[in-house]
Amino acid sequence: MAERIIIDTDPGQDDAVAILLALASPDDIDVLGITAVAGNVPLELTALNARKICELAGRPDVKVFAGCDRPLRQPLVTAEHVHGKTGLDGPTLPDPTMPLQAGHGVDFIIDTLRTEPAGTVTLCPLGPLTNIATAFERAPDIAARVKRIVLMGGAYFEVGNITPAAEFNIYVDPEAARIVFASRAPLVVMPLDVTHKALVTRPRNAAFRALGTPAGIAVAQMTDFFERFDREKYGSDGAPLHDPCVIAWLLNPALFSGREINVEIETASPLTRGMTVADWWGVTDRPRNALFIGDLDADGFFTLLAERLARL
Repeated sequence: MAERIIIDTDPGQDDAVAILLALASPDDIDVLGITAVAGNVPLELTALNARKICELAGRPDVKVFAGCDRPLRQPLVTAEHVHGKTGLDGPTLPDPTMPLQAGHGVDFIIDTLRTEPAGTVTLCPLGPLTNIATAFERAPDIAARVKRIVLMGGAYFEVGNITPAAEFNIYVDPEAARIVFASRAPLVVMPLDVTHKALVTRPRNAAFRALGTPAGIAVAQMTDFFERFDREKYGSDGAPLHDPCVIAWLLNPALFSGREINVEIETASPLTRGMTVADWWGVTDRPRNALFIGDLDADGFFTLLAERLARL
């Protein structure tokens, strides 16, 4: 049976690739809907970009909802310096013709989790956790109905990418992250420790372009744009595809390895606000609340990604 998921996202080039990977895998993944959240760029653009990607995948039937336009407790921090002013700089994608759904993304999450049988819906947050936390605050009963949450966010050995201590998705809304990590819903976390190993090298990007399809070419153009930031910042061989790790784990968890550990979110300290305090070495007695992924088979990951993108 296909994994039934809600994608919560702030596209973002790597978010776009994650959405394409999910939509290219209908036998394995049933996308019940996509909820947009403010993050990499403001909500108006993330909701627009999500629909552009659905149409690029040939899936205008997917329901896309706009969610929260700001974090729970602080002003929005965006990342145009990484993703460009549109969030999807690189390819030129047409404006979508598919509509934005009338309801609010948080209501869609709540209604879906209450309507579907308990333990059958997986949440896949690819951006700040504002929508998920808001849903849990408004409807505390739904956390126990979630099958699992597989998210991209946080870091331990790789420390921070927006501050010295914090990864961007968690930093944008650490109060929301604290709610989600304390929810007792099963968590699988894709931190920078693993996503920085999913590097789009030039040969891998050439393989996307060689697919010759609109989706393959668009992905190559996205990573061509995206990589300039990471090459300059990290001296890496390409751009890390953070968010597709979430979908790839659902498709083939054997590509990944990690540990069940305790992860807490720092919200008070101005120095380390948004830090994921990951007890990797088990030095506390705090209860384990997350499978924290630390490594992946990069060649297997990119083989899977290219094979699935070729289906679009």
